[in-house]
Amino acid sequence: MAKREDGDGRTLVASNKKARHEYTIVKTYEAGLVLSGTEVKSLRAGHVSLNEAFAQELNGEIMLHGMHIADWGFGDWTRHAPRRTRKLLLHRVEIDRILTKLREGGGLTLVPLSLYFANGWAKVELALAKGRRSYDKRQAIAERDANREIARNLGRHLKGQLNDRRSAPRPR
Repeated sequence: MAKREDGDGRTLVASNKKARHEYTIVKTYEAGLVLSGTEVKSLRAGHVSLNEAFAQELNGEIMLHGMHIADWGFGDWTRHAPRRTRKLLLHRVEIDRILTKLREGGGLTLVPLSLYFANGWAKVELALAKGRRSYDKRQAIAERDANREIARNLGRHLKGQLNDRRSAPRPR
């Protein structure tokens, strides 16, 4: 089963949490996927993994490599190859922008962040990302922990003010 429904009609199927840790996200894009029938059924059942997936240019198109969509158990001769290369559907202007940024250098790569259904269509959130070094990862973890602690203390402080208001006598 698909994991959760957002307020804007999106049903999250899979996410790549490791990608957000390993890379600094520069820009994100939404792309459609070219799928066969049994792949769609497996996606709806949630049998997909984005862990080793990446996107590359091939003949002026952007292709998704390494995404694993498990076999649908009830398929017959129409079964699909689980790790086949899948074409991403983007506007030509977007493809040209992405390819120019990739060719400029700077260590940018295309990484899928999540896979979801938007109004019945399978979509991939694709990120133009730059790899992080180990000290960058440690710094990001420390920053996230510090922000979490600040939010926790602020919440406690606000909660304490609410409790003080409730316990104080009301003026009549």
